[in-house]
Order: sequence, then structure tokens, then C-alpha cells
Amino acid sequence: MSDLATITEQMKTRVGENSGLGASVKFDFKGDGIVYVDGKSVPNVVSNEDKPADCTIKIAKDDFIALGDGKLNPTTAFMMGKIKVEGNMGVAMKLQTIFK
Repeated sequence: MSDLATITEQMKTRVGENSGLGASVKFDFKGDGIVYVDGKSVPNVVSNEDKPADCTIKIAKDDFIALGDGKLNPTTAFMMGKIKVEGNMGVAMKLQTIFK
């Protein structure tokens, strides 16, 4: 199981200098921490700050890891209620490019 620091570093690698998101996204791991992606600034900034975002994705840390490893399908996870999206759904859809 990955810790928050490892997940944060992996997100920095996936997001890169410019993810093309053009928005901010917060991954809320339901009490296990937060990863915040500022996709508006270039270079993009990934941190563990809990601040307002254009899109907040609530997901268990283990499910997030499975998603990143390709072991969990995002659409299936959403339909099963494992992923909850608040805010701009269009931003959530753009995340698929980061997780490929």
C-alpha cells in the first residue's frame, strides 16, 4: 500500500509540467489525506493542501491506487459509488488522460 507522499510524487510525474487540465482538482481520500492539483498554473503544482478546487473527487486511497494501476475502471468505480465527483464534471473527464 502506498503512503500519501508516494501518491503525491506519482501524481507529480503523471501531471508533468502542463497536464492540459486548465483547472484545479482535489482528490479527497476520505480522511487519509488530500492531493491537490493546480492545473491552471504552468508548471502545474501538486500538493497536499486542502483548498477549494474546480472539481473534488472523493475516493478511498486503495481505490485510487487501483485506478492508477489500471485495476479499477473509472466508469465502473463511479457507477458503483466508489468515486464521488463534486463540481465540474468536465474536469473529471479530462483526468482520464492523466491516468492512461
